[in-house]
Amino acid sequence: MGSVKLNFAKTPALLSVTAIAALTLSACGSDNNVGTGGDGSASAAECGGKNSVTAEGSTAQQNAIAEFNKVWGQLCAGKNLSYNPTGSGAGREQFIAGQVDFAGSDSALTGDQVQQAAQRCSGNPAWNLPLVFGPVALAYNIEGVDKLVVNADLLAKIFQGQVTKWNDPAVAALNPSTDLPDADITPIYRSDSSGTTDNFQKYLATAAPQSWTKGEGSEFQGGAGEGAQKSAGVVQAVQATGGAIGYVEQGFAEQAGMPFAEIDSGAGAVALTDDSARKAINAATFAAEGNDLTLDLNSLYGTKEAGAYPLVLATYEIVCSKGYDAETTAAVKSFLTVAANEGQQNLSPAGYVPLPDRFKERLLTSIEAIA
Repeated sequence: MGSVKLNFAKTPALLSVTAIAALTLSACGSDNNVGTGGDGSASAAECGGKNSVTAEGSTAQQNAIAEFNKVWGQLCAGKNLSYNPTGSGAGREQFIAGQVDFAGSDSALTGDQVQQAAQRCSGNPAWNLPLVFGPVALAYNIEGVDKLVVNADLLAKIFQGQVTKWNDPAVAALNPSTDLPDADITPIYRSDSSGTTDNFQKYLATAAPQSWTKGEGSEFQGGAGEGAQKSAGVVQAVQATGGAIGYVEQGFAEQAGMPFAEIDSGAGAVALTDDSARKAINAATFAAEGNDLTLDLNSLYGTKEAGAYPLVLATYEIVCSKGYDAETTAAVKSFLTVAANEGQQNLSPAGYVPLPDRFKERLLTSIEAIA
């Protein structure tokens, strides 16, 4: 089946946020809806089910999950999500093992994981529901360089160890007005199994197929540089290493006050902003029809549209379509519905792109179908 165009409209510790008593709402009984979403549409969430939900996985979305959990606790007194940001690979493993209610993963289930997850869900398929969109920043530490422009070809060569100096002609060609130092380049990559790594390598394979020859996957394949554990570790390593560059979620780079590079996909250098990321997200397509919302990212990573920043990852919440007990079903649906509605209002300051309205409608349909 071909891709389905979305046509979006413009528009380290366990995370646990308890309910705020002062904001307890009368609408949050076990049988009542929770008010309205940020765009004025009625939220379909109910505050039923068990009070404590567990999840594990992506570090990329941990700040978004904290925001969602805060809002869920405000709207539904006593409700709480315990989220362990151990990385996408670990999250998928824990979900398949039945240790958590859902997983957060920057990559959809593939291969043997699909059948394993179905077994965990009592013979029912698991769905990949993209809830969080976060741009990936190319954070760098180059003394005296306030603006840096790269492209996919240059990044592929840097992370394979083929371009090793910041004053290399390939770097200079993209930065003709910058005084580049004769300094070693140290690529910093995720040493743990990471959906961010998977998406970064998919971007390189899509946008620079002649240059990136190392493949894809959750394990870094480039063979150059230094590894660091989790997103926070990448930030710390780049900060501590002169001449370093690393791929990390925008929110982590911003919190650390780090500069990050602009990307030139052929129509000029593009800085990472909400608008430039959203323009790229508008090109995304679904891989198929139905309630599993796995994205076909080739159109996103390969975009050459002017003003689009293509290095954006989607974090999926991997859930059982069926197979939960009734209490878990109700609670998981409640959390996800609040996250897709009211939870989107304050995502931008944390480095995430709020869900475009048309995409949110498709997502809410899938959440409602969990049985």
